[in-house]
Amino acid sequence: MAHVPPPGQEGFNSSVGTQFPNPVPQVQRPAFPSGDTSMRETPDVSTEMDNRLKIDSPSDEESEDSLLSDTSSEIHEPVAPAKRGLPISKLPTGLCYDERMRYHAEVATTTGEGVHPEDPRRIYYIYKELCEAGLVDDKKHPPVVEMPLYRIPAREATEAECRLVHTKEQYEQVKGTAGKPLNNDTLRHWEPELMTGESFAVMTDEELIDLSDRQDMDSIYFNQLSFFSAKLSAGAAIETCRAVMSRKVKNAIAVIRPPGHHAEIGRPMGFCLFNNVCIASRVCQNDFGEHCRKILVVDWDVHHGNGCQQAFYDDPNVLYISLHVHMNGTFYPTGNEGDMYHCGVGAGEGRNVNIPWPTKGMGDGDYMYAFQNVVMPIANEFDPDFVVVAAGFDAAAGDELGGCFVSPPCYAHMTHMLMSLAGGRIAVCLEGGYNFRAISKSALAVTRTLMGEPPDRLQATAATQDAVNTVAKVRNVQSKYWRSIYPKDHIGGIFGGERLHDIIRRYQAMHLYDKYKFTQLYIYRDTVSKSFDQQVLATPNYETKKALMIIFHDSPDLLSAHNGLSAVQKPHDTWLVDGAQSYVHWAAFHGMGVIDINVPEFITVSTDDDPNTKSDFLSSTHPHGSSRDVEYASTTTDLARKEGEKLALYIWENYVEPYDFPWGIILMGAGHAFHAIAKLVSVNDNVYQNLVGIVCFISTEPIRPISNPGGNHWVSQWYRNNSLVVVSGRHSLWKKEKESGRVSKRYGRLVRSDAEGLNQIMMQHQEEVCQWMFDKVSQRKDEMSAEEEDAEDVEDVEDVEDENAMAVVGEDVDVERRERESDGDTIDDPGVVGAARDAPRSGYAQSGETGYLHSASGAGNGEVPRGFANNTFAAAAETMTTAPMTLAVAGASVGPGARTGPPASSAEYPRSTPSGAGAGGDVYMTTGP
Repeated sequence: MAHVPPPGQEGFNSSVGTQFPNPVPQVQRPAFPSGDTSMRETPDVSTEMDNRLKIDSPSDEESEDSLLSDTSSEIHEPVAPAKRGLPISKLPTGLCYDERMRYHAEVATTTGEGVHPEDPRRIYYIYKELCEAGLVDDKKHPPVVEMPLYRIPAREATEAECRLVHTKEQYEQVKGTAGKPLNNDTLRHWEPELMTGESFAVMTDEELIDLSDRQDMDSIYFNQLSFFSAKLSAGAAIETCRAVMSRKVKNAIAVIRPPGHHAEIGRPMGFCLFNNVCIASRVCQNDFGEHCRKILVVDWDVHHGNGCQQAFYDDPNVLYISLHVHMNGTFYPTGNEGDMYHCGVGAGEGRNVNIPWPTKGMGDGDYMYAFQNVVMPIANEFDPDFVVVAAGFDAAAGDELGGCFVSPPCYAHMTHMLMSLAGGRIAVCLEGGYNFRAISKSALAVTRTLMGEPPDRLQATAATQDAVNTVAKVRNVQSKYWRSIYPKDHIGGIFGGERLHDIIRRYQAMHLYDKYKFTQLYIYRDTVSKSFDQQVLATPNYETKKALMIIFHDSPDLLSAHNGLSAVQKPHDTWLVDGAQSYVHWAAFHGMGVIDINVPEFITVSTDDDPNTKSDFLSSTHPHGSSRDVEYASTTTDLARKEGEKLALYIWENYVEPYDFPWGIILMGAGHAFHAIAKLVSVNDNVYQNLVGIVCFISTEPIRPISNPGGNHWVSQWYRNNSLVVVSGRHSLWKKEKESGRVSKRYGRLVRSDAEGLNQIMMQHQEEVCQWMFDKVSQRKDEMSAEEEDAEDVEDVEDVEDENAMAVVGEDVDVERRERESDGDTIDDPGVVGAARDAPRSGYAQSGETGYLHSASGAGNGEVPRGFANNTFAAAAETMTTAPMTLAVAGASVGPGARTGPPASSAEYPRSTPSGAGAGGDVYMTTGP
């Protein structure tokens, strides 16, 4: 039997006759022991919604097929009319701001560019933005919201509170700048010469300036009110967090300065005097006990919060997560403390999570990707009682110091996600941010979100490859500490394993040897990294070929079906993709000499070359204390790329330059490895003159222009006319073209590709690129043939003239001799004399022509087969034949220019002329049977 609605309630009248009971009976609210029901009281608005929708469902006792007919026995209480809107919480959002924090300022009068980035006006502009938005109960700007921000009064932090984090020495050090007589130990670290007996003189402005200029102050400045402002900033953070935990406000934002997350336990640094967030967290743990035992600190300042990490590094109850630009330890604060491998010690192991960006320029998609894949999964598993945000806005778009592009909506989205933790107990404390407009708009977006307004939509949501790679590495590191993070296998702990990169290269070397007899070119120079051992392969007798292709390429890709749970890859489901090998096969098949250089992803370098490498920003450490592995594509150091430059120059000077390739040389670069080619051509004027073209494949890697730093404009002009640069359509280069209408010609002749990945680009454009290379070599071949014919014609004419002159001289000599020896009664026949004069010339011409044609045929000369005379490279494939030869080496010795490798069958070598300089011995070649 259908349920009959109580008086005043109307049901739903279906067009097909089926009735559903309405409304659903009200359930009695549970009693909360804490007495805090502000976040849980939501009025029943079913009555108002029924009236608005004009719901009508008369009772029908005959409709017994109702899905909810079993609820007819339940008792329904009358529902009170709901108020307008849907209030979620009766508690406001808090705001802590005190203009006295602006008293901390530079003593020296500075203007323009000389103003310190940590400007007192930073907090003023944020507060002004909040007032103008109508969120603050301000006299000049009346609020436009029903519940404006609740003002939380600031106070000075006590010495006991500060010393929950900092040492007594540091507290006294900062206190000594206030200009008060103190004991002997106060300023011993600052200015020992100021001490006189039990007390010493007040620090003057000049002394404060000198103190600020000291190198060990690390970007700190002082005046006589710095100590007061620092205590006020720390006290404001304390009161903000206490207001949230005591439920005076549902959440809060503290607009405070000086910032604090760089201040370490024993010293101030990086604009920071006392660590505001750490002090406030410790105070709340002490004051609220078990209700605030576990605290999550999220630091999205563009700089790593080294002070926060140090304060909580061994604490299992504080989870510190930092997203920051690291740049392999070269971005402030320099060092390895901000890398992903610092995860805590002792009981706090696993409670420190660093997400170190490898470069500047990170944006919304990168931060959202990190939040969704690292921050929130770990934070939910940690299940904090309280969330504190070290909210530096120097990663915001427009902040030159940070160099990133995070938008206000992105900060709002990150705040919104964090509000889902700890029952909404979240306090946001200002840290860095030095562009007034950027920090104001970003702080406003965060505040609106705290007050309950949904975040604005994001414009850019795709993460960059740098972000994807970084997050994947962080997940691998953190997976052993958190159940929610996969894959679980710890790759670094595998015993007896070997890098697949080395295995693949050995396979390639074996395959190329079996098919084309490729052998290794040895590097006999200690200054070139050992990482290039077995990475340089060449066709046999490449130096005797008429044309040569040199290809520098990145390591091949592996495609696999990843299950997301483990780092184990099934070989059956893994494919090797190497687009470079198709070009190697093409060139070798067409009879060109080929030098194939594989550039590893990581290069072993000496730390003695650059002091920055002492910061352990490298992937691994070698047993030798002075060697580390540096990523070749690193954006923070060029040590690895310099090794590539050394290799390119070594190969050119020892394996290319000593030989003659009359039909030209083609250089090909794929990915990051192209850098070595660009550098080689740019700094060596004699390289481009031997080339017929340069081919480059670029996916998302930086594209390198070629120009001569010495002012030789012919290099750039030649590169524009003789290059083919295939670039992915996703590359930022095309954005410049869209904005300015053109792209600099320094990048060469550009071709836009629809493909995205490097190997996809190489495979998709193979026919086009091979045809271009074929045309370039054929063009040079035709030019050389024309020059040789002209030279032969000139040589023939000169030879005939010399022979005629010699014949005339010889004839005169004979006449004189005969006149002396005879009586002069015999006269030579002019016809016989003329025939005798012409006979040697005709015979020379015939024999010379025959010899020239035999030489020009290329038999036994090791040249590119005659297929290059055709108009298409496909036609050349039909004529790819070379005669076998027998090789014998007399007195061969290994030297810097020598090439050695596995022995090969003599019948499989192409014919070759005797080797030139640098061959390491006298080589004699004879054709086989």
